[in-house]
Amino acid sequence: MGKVNIPENYQSCLSSYETQEAIGFIKNLMQKKLCMALKLKRVTAPLFVDPLSGLNDDLNGVERPVTFDIPDADTSAQVVHSLAKWKRMALYRYDFRVGKGLLTDMNAIRRDEELDNLHSVYVDQWDWEKIITEEDRNLEYLKSTVNRIVSAICNALDEVKYQYEHLDTELCREVSFITSQELEDLYPGMTPKERENAYTKEHKTVFIMQIGDLLKSGEKHDGRAPDYDDWKLNGDLLFWHEPLQCALEISSMGIRVSPQSLDEQLTKAGCDDRRELMFHKMLLENQLPLTIGGGIGQSRICMLLLKKAHIGEVQASIWDEETIKACEKAGIELL
Repeated sequence: MGKVNIPENYQSCLSSYETQEAIGFIKNLMQKKLCMALKLKRVTAPLFVDPLSGLNDDLNGVERPVTFDIPDADTSAQVVHSLAKWKRMALYRYDFRVGKGLLTDMNAIRRDEELDNLHSVYVDQWDWEKIITEEDRNLEYLKSTVNRIVSAICNALDEVKYQYEHLDTELCREVSFITSQELEDLYPGMTPKERENAYTKEHKTVFIMQIGDLLKSGEKHDGRAPDYDDWKLNGDLLFWHEPLQCALEISSMGIRVSPQSLDEQLTKAGCDDRRELMFHKMLLENQLPLTIGGGIGQSRICMLLLKKAHIGEVQASIWDEETIKACEKAGIELL
């Protein structure tokens, strides 16, 4: 059963018609701004991949992919969880050069997602990936890229507010960077989610770095697959979301694994069996370009900019009966 939080006296800033119009406006606008900010070209991406290719993202390693058979091809396929690894292979296959990258619409089904105001089984992201040099594999380059993304989001908000004058969303352009270990040291008695909320409430726009490895406590801040982000050079972008009074994660991103960091992380994660998959073999043999990339939630961006209290207000999905009734009673219109 899903969990739903109904903010007291919540009322959408936009009518149903304006909301639908604004969603389209935001998605077109953000695509253009991201391409300009990061030097990206839009490409077409798959909805499903061959399970034996090693291209599907296993997220935290426990989520079950949606699998189906294709009789005429005498094979089966998996609906993607994300395109983290596919994008890097695409840059190689499409002959992209250093400093250039791709952007695509990523749609996925995450059947094991816990449903609440921010999570749905339907996922829609702008997935992007860009080729970098060995010299770019550092925290300063990562921070610079994060600042570009935040500027694109804030600039988009300015145009949305010009279009809808009664919309009063405010975002902070200044990003506060902190590592997951520094966050644990700052709030040792809290859970990772509580730490995120406490820090983001104070700083408004936050990038939490170095996610995936064990902290001093012996726990992880959050799970990360070992074969796409370098755990020393990644992070999550969070904005403070006034309607729900919580940190809203907009993007998970990072500088991708090198052959050396992939080797280390596969062993740490107990995933050495992946070394024989096509993607992993190519990466370990240094055949794939060095990249940076991430996913930016389309529905999350719409929630943030339009001050919506539930992700179901900006995307069509399936919800449990209790959530539907609670939202209907509160005047929250689920699509």
